[in-house]
Amino acid sequence: MFAGGLAAWSSEGWFKGEMKSHLRDLLAQAIEKTAKGGELNTTDLPPLLLEPPKQKEFGDLATNVALIWAKQQRKSPRAIAEAILKNLEDPEGILARMEIAGPGFLNFSFSAKFCYRRLKEIENEKALGLELGRGEKVQVEFASVNPTGPLHVGHGRVAVIGDVLARLLEAVGYDVEREYYVNDAGRQMEKLGLSLYLRYRELYGEKTDFPEEGYRGDYVKDLAAGINQRWGKRFLSEERETAVDFLSCYGGETLLTGIRADLEKFGITFDSYVSEKGLRERGEVEKTIELLRSRGLIYSEEGAQWFKATAYGDEKDRTVVKSDGELTYFASDIAYHRNKYERGYRKLVNIWGADHHGYVPRLKAAIRALGYDPDLLQVVLVQMVHLTRGGEPVRMGKRMGEFVSLREVLEEVGRDAARFFFLMRRSDSHLDFDLELAKKESSENPVFYVQYAHARIASIFEQARQGGLRVEDLTLRDVEIERLVLAEETDLIKRIVQFPEVVEESVKELEPHRVIFYLLELAGDFHRYYNRFRVISDDLALTRARLLLVRNVQKIIRKGLLLLGIQAPSKMAARNEQTIALRQ
Repeated sequence: MFAGGLAAWSSEGWFKGEMKSHLRDLLAQAIEKTAKGGELNTTDLPPLLLEPPKQKEFGDLATNVALIWAKQQRKSPRAIAEAILKNLEDPEGILARMEIAGPGFLNFSFSAKFCYRRLKEIENEKALGLELGRGEKVQVEFASVNPTGPLHVGHGRVAVIGDVLARLLEAVGYDVEREYYVNDAGRQMEKLGLSLYLRYRELYGEKTDFPEEGYRGDYVKDLAAGINQRWGKRFLSEERETAVDFLSCYGGETLLTGIRADLEKFGITFDSYVSEKGLRERGEVEKTIELLRSRGLIYSEEGAQWFKATAYGDEKDRTVVKSDGELTYFASDIAYHRNKYERGYRKLVNIWGADHHGYVPRLKAAIRALGYDPDLLQVVLVQMVHLTRGGEPVRMGKRMGEFVSLREVLEEVGRDAARFFFLMRRSDSHLDFDLELAKKESSENPVFYVQYAHARIASIFEQARQGGLRVEDLTLRDVEIERLVLAEETDLIKRIVQFPEVVEESVKELEPHRVIFYLLELAGDFHRYYNRFRVISDDLALTRARLLLVRNVQKIIRKGLLLLGIQAPSKMAARNEQTIALRQ
């Protein structure tokens, strides 16, 4: 919601005035003039939402502000819309058309003059930097998988969403730190150690009573074989508890090393790793519990210790120390987030699996109880991945060893396709990932479709160079931009102008899939233009103008792919040229 009256309607844009910010400024001035003239009786304004109309013929942007405002003003929406348009001044001529539609929608179309000016600004912009963050410290914690098994495809989706959000935050001026929280303490690690111990003893012919909750994947057997190769019979004679403790640490460290290697292959690295075990050993968890106790927020019941989470909005109180004296994971998480706040971050972003949905209110309750602002923490919940092959489901289940690992997916489809596919839906929506589609070198494969647009433009530049025209040397002084008179050309300009706005909204809403959708739309616009019109022709002035246009299309595609951690190739399989054409 916008607040604070008319001033809240202006916004910064990446270029010196992209579409929404320009129109917001014009409308804000018009409404202020309307209010001062007595035609409106308040400056307490509703949100000014500007969105593309569902049908292109209705213009570039539309707002329903007159409909929202009508009840408060006790006037018809059309009367309010007419008053706003009457007072809307456009001295620079950025609008080609403005009209009232239906019950009171305001529709706007931008002029060719606006498009030419924006293209010049994009061409002159050396670095597309939007300073939303202004250097504020932000921590993004993601991919924090228990080191009890390899990464599976669900982990991969969480990891790439976190990585791209970190890239987006950096792109708009935040000082970002990527962190991995290692859950290397507690019951899960004990189960790993016991699983390894039992599989190890089985190698010597011992029949074991393997627990139902143990880790049964083949990777446990592989680790046990490696333990035997390295230490031989050592753990046959060692006390069981001692052996399990040792193997728990060894197994966790070994698996974490593998997790880090898989993430690096996926293009993901971290600035810091924080160990839960380390927090406990340093006494940070106990100190945090004692701090809450000193505030009267810890009580004992049935031998356990409880945090009064209900005092801060949670549905029930939560255990921090079990009746057997063992610390809960929640106790460690409270201490970990206290540690985060004490490090001075101005924003905390956690990327969690959707099964942690109920965990958010209890953690925010604890943060509030510690005296910190819980609103500084934003949690992005990521839904499951349904892996398919040609439409048929691929079974996965970590405990029983039937899961498909992230490493297998990367080896089969490659880093670029995996990253793109994981980002193709909202994080809170289930994702269908088809392995066969991700490998196709055709327009059916969305990542190929976008990358091919970049490569096609590179091939145009090579053709121009062969004709004696170096695109690298082309400047605005050489170009008559006004030669770009086709609707498809102004549409391309309008599309590339939207890029900073898309990035800004992706950051504000923590929704990286918006960049994917945008790139698919931009690539589609370009492919259709390419298939209908020749960029290089006998008309040198027109050729130069079109080369400048597609150079900026390519620049925006490249920047978008870079934000996603995906390559922008200059060459791709030529045999797919016809396939791309047929899609249009």
